[in-house]
Amino acid sequence: MTTSDDALLPLDAVRPAASAKGAVVPAPELPVAKVAVDNPLPHLDRPFDYLVPASMHESAQPGVRVRVRFAGKLVDGFLLERADESEHAGRLTPLERVVSPERVLTPEVAGLARVVADRYAGTLADVLRLAVPPRHARTETATRAAAPSAEPPKAPSGPAERSTPPDLPSVPADRVRQPPTATAALPTETPTSEPPRPEAATPETPTPEAPAFPAPAFESATPEDPQGATSGAAQQGGPPLSNASRQVGGPGLGASLQDGGSPGGTVAARVGEGVPQGDGAGGVGGVQDGGLGEGAVRGPGGAWGAYPMGASFLDALRHGRAPRAVWSALPGARGWAGPVAEAVRATLDGGRGALVVVPDGKDVALLDAELGRMLGAGRHVALTADLGPAERYRRWLAVLRGQVRAVVGTRAAMFAPVERLGLVAIWDDGDDLHAERLAPYPHAREVLGLRAHRTGAAMLIGAYARTAEATQLLASRWARPIVADRQTIRSLAPHVRPAGEDAELAKDQAARAARLPSVAWRALRQGLESGPVLVQVPRRGYLPALACRHCRAPARCSHPPTRTGFPASAGPAAHAGAAAYAGAPGGFVSQGQGVLGGPDGSGTAGSPAPDAGAGTAGVGEAMRLAVPGDAAYGGEARAGAAYEGEGRAGAAYGGEGRAGAGDGLCRGPLALRGGHAAPYCRWCGRVDAAWKCEHCGSPRLRAVVVGARRTAEELGRAFPSVPVRTSGRDGVLASVPGSRALVVATPGAEPVAEGGYAAVVLLDGWALLGRADLRAGEEAVRRWMNAAALVRPRGELVVLADAGLPAVQALLRWDAVTHAERELAERVELGFPPAVRMATLTGTAAAVRQMVAEARLPADAQVLGPVPIDDSGQERAMIRVPRGSGAALAAALKGASGVRAARKTPDVVRVSVDPLDLI
Repeated sequence: MTTSDDALLPLDAVRPAASAKGAVVPAPELPVAKVAVDNPLPHLDRPFDYLVPASMHESAQPGVRVRVRFAGKLVDGFLLERADESEHAGRLTPLERVVSPERVLTPEVAGLARVVADRYAGTLADVLRLAVPPRHARTETATRAAAPSAEPPKAPSGPAERSTPPDLPSVPADRVRQPPTATAALPTETPTSEPPRPEAATPETPTPEAPAFPAPAFESATPEDPQGATSGAAQQGGPPLSNASRQVGGPGLGASLQDGGSPGGTVAARVGEGVPQGDGAGGVGGVQDGGLGEGAVRGPGGAWGAYPMGASFLDALRHGRAPRAVWSALPGARGWAGPVAEAVRATLDGGRGALVVVPDGKDVALLDAELGRMLGAGRHVALTADLGPAERYRRWLAVLRGQVRAVVGTRAAMFAPVERLGLVAIWDDGDDLHAERLAPYPHAREVLGLRAHRTGAAMLIGAYARTAEATQLLASRWARPIVADRQTIRSLAPHVRPAGEDAELAKDQAARAARLPSVAWRALRQGLESGPVLVQVPRRGYLPALACRHCRAPARCSHPPTRTGFPASAGPAAHAGAAAYAGAPGGFVSQGQGVLGGPDGSGTAGSPAPDAGAGTAGVGEAMRLAVPGDAAYGGEARAGAAYEGEGRAGAAYGGEGRAGAGDGLCRGPLALRGGHAAPYCRWCGRVDAAWKCEHCGSPRLRAVVVGARRTAEELGRAFPSVPVRTSGRDGVLASVPGSRALVVATPGAEPVAEGGYAAVVLLDGWALLGRADLRAGEEAVRRWMNAAALVRPRGELVVLADAGLPAVQALLRWDAVTHAERELAERVELGFPPAVRMATLTGTAAAVRQMVAEARLPADAQVLGPVPIDDSGQERAMIRVPRGSGAALAAALKGASGVRAARKTPDVVRVSVDPLDLI
């Protein structure tokens, strides 16, 4: 046909079809991309299928960031995998663009994020926000140009695929233990349901659909023992661990496995073996069958030489095995950073990577310095929140690209993409800083445990004390203990003296009421003769809680709220509730003006006083700064006039005010920022200088709780020639010199002293033990031992608490093991975590009740509540299930949240699985 013949044909015959114009050409291979869209809605928590254009065939690789059109909007996402075809029969929406060719989401982290989301009833998008930091384009481009080329990681076949590091043997599905000469087998992952099916992304809004969710891989110790530590004797309320499992010189790994000591064994087999009950930690000599090897010998040197199984633990790491241990660190100012650094070096010597998570930046600095000394420069990175976005992203990219295989950081580092991960370690797992504050609120210990199980890595849980969760892992035989023998512990533990002993009370009857009794003063004086002395104060600030000096009623703010435009429907009820909460009979009357008195007890206009009432009082009594028998401090124990400080009206603060019945008031607690400041409200922040007690009308104030800054101020007056250093909220000290000094610190902020502290004084033990918290005793032991471990061997330690309390007894004997076992046994009997799985639902009363009624809870679930938690109408319900039903509970709550999200219900219900603050 010639050119002239073309003119005779219809126009449509020579023009390309209209449908072909502008059509997207799919990629020649694997044209379907499964994308995890950044979408917080729980009913849309599944991968969506998109078309990969031919132009993005090379750059659209698994793990890259992409931009896609979702429900008519451009959103971010991660490309999980490429596939040949989609289950969706319609037309697929193409990818908009690849943000960066950097494959930031590794297969291992993608699978871990999916499991963590399912365990905590959250969404994959929420977990990925925690796992992958925001992109810093300039840093990424600059580091890519300077980085050596590396082979990209293999694409996963699915987002929840189990990943095993190269050159490491995987665990067969039909095996739960290995021969006696190998380490204990890792529990195999047995999902109880099919993974969520990928859905197609179309130009229209996706339709809601509740997918099925796989069971968490770390749910139980083994498939044969889904109840974990609640099986056997623990289910009957017996001790979770017998002394037979901690016997010195006990059978090694081979003998234990031959006797049925597999990781899936129960505690019942060991209870009642006739082993004498010791003092708890006594006789903890070895790890019988936890993968630490057989026939362990004591290392002659090194930080692990004092532990009977220390050398075997390091040997297992060097040879690529996967021991899992709960380590009780030794006291005596030996430090914990050295042993952790040695474990990291042993893992690196074995050709694998290591990840260590610590509570805060102070601990990161200590371990960072130790790793730098032991490994040399450039072999590890530290990831903390105080790094800038560029520097943090640069270090994270170095880990992603395999340039560095040792990472230390806070809880945000628990998802660090370490290449060939061989060790995950967590220090001080009982610290609440390990619990994430963002949804789905995962805990670093649980995430690292899941990660160790999925990758076949070793795990080390270290602390001076021991949590009930770590004890549960020991009871379920998922991990094994590493503890020094009792003789070594006794030679290094401090000499603990509780206040209130009969001998001390016979010498000084006033010691019952004094905040600093004579035994504490002697410890301070004698300790300062040879070095620094640590004083731990539970509360930060100056005077964080005040009360009326006459009737002891709590001092509360008498100002109206900062915003007075309340809705008409909520005003009267809210005001009445606030008045009832403060104990006022419907209204509040405040008249006159008051300021805190000066040292002589008289308050003058324009001259605020240095403190409030008996400013240094604790538990209803003034702080005793007078040293008994010392004429320089008044001879007898009493609170001087400088600490009595009467408050009365002062014209400089002007006017009198009256609020009638039904008026809304702030009612926040009053506190003091300093000795020359007027009381202020901790809720609204305003000064309430004209405060008067609403019950008795007295303007005088007294301290209920004394903070660290006030304590430092008073100790500075008592020891004028000694420098006083403070470490707390205003500034945390990582270390202090070994010279003579008083160091006042809040729990968790204690600096390390060069050579150790000469003495330690633990003030206000009642403030820790008297908290309305399930973990009050466990937390008190943890905080006390963390401070006591900084004292020199056999140094003096004074704790102001009753010697008969279990927590004080654990400190006296340095026996956190028995205390943790007793704690776990009591929780098993009462049905509290970690013996059970528990979730809380928090929101408005109607929303919580509706969600509880609609959720398809497991048959063995127990619903407690809901009960009010504050005066704003918020309520909380608790749901308790056995550990074996934890996956079903999480799936049910996630499904109920998805239904509410699909309905676009305005009231939000916060779902938290295994939270720390249950009571």
